[in-house]
Amino acid sequence: MSRTNFQELLDAGVHFGHLARKWNPKMAPYIFDQKNGIHIIDLHKTIGKIDEAAEEMKQLAKSGRKILFVATKKQAKDLVKEKATAVNMPSVTERWAGGMLTNFPTIRKAVKKMSTIDKMKEDGTFEKLAKRERLQVDRQRAKLEKNLGSIRDMSRLPSALFVIDVQKEANAVKEANRLNIPVFAMVDTCCDPTPIDYVIPANDDATKSIECVLNLLCAAIQEGLDERKLEKDKEAAEEPVAEEGAKPAAARKLRARKGAAAEEKAEEVAAE
Repeated sequence: MSRTNFQELLDAGVHFGHLARKWNPKMAPYIFDQKNGIHIIDLHKTIGKIDEAAEEMKQLAKSGRKILFVATKKQAKDLVKEKATAVNMPSVTERWAGGMLTNFPTIRKAVKKMSTIDKMKEDGTFEKLAKRERLQVDRQRAKLEKNLGSIRDMSRLPSALFVIDVQKEANAVKEANRLNIPVFAMVDTCCDPTPIDYVIPANDDATKSIECVLNLLCAAIQEGLDERKLEKDKEAAEEPVAEEGAKPAAARKLRARKGAAAEEKAEEVAAE
């Protein structure tokens, strides 16, 4: 059963594509019509693609894997940061640092630098620095926080990327492709869908459209996280029961061994 409502997408303007003269012919399968020089996206196909992406994201979240959200355009960045944080997923909303995936160890070093500065402030080392040095360290910390703060807890490469505007985030998509990391993306009619593993044909410029698709995908991720938590709670509850069940079994084995030993002794006495 579909989790996506046609009217909901229509009201959010998800169906509005780009100017027809700026279209990418590879998006032809997802275009329904053309009106006033603007392409109209086939929402029935969008629904199918959202449901497919949502199910895959749910399974990733359920298995404890991370999906990196990437959106640096003005109308999407704040929304993406808020929604990704709500479902405990990392995000990049300021600037895509070159090599963020392909040179991940170097990025981790930069993230560790933030932790080192924080430690300096806690143990008093920071206060021993000259005023000028303190200003430089503070500026460095602020810059790192702005660009990498949202991925500071990402200790390994993400299992997938979710991208808004594949043209703007072309470098992120290229790096993910190079490392065979699956890419989910909102793809407008002016974009090339070829490098994307899970294409969601949709208006990637309007805030309402972005929010609508984000809500649906994040709801699926939350569902996966909830199911993961339930499974863990169930396993934790079953462990003591299993241990208790093991004790009587061990006791029975011990009694059986004692019984056999007693029988052997009785036979020896009878023989004497």
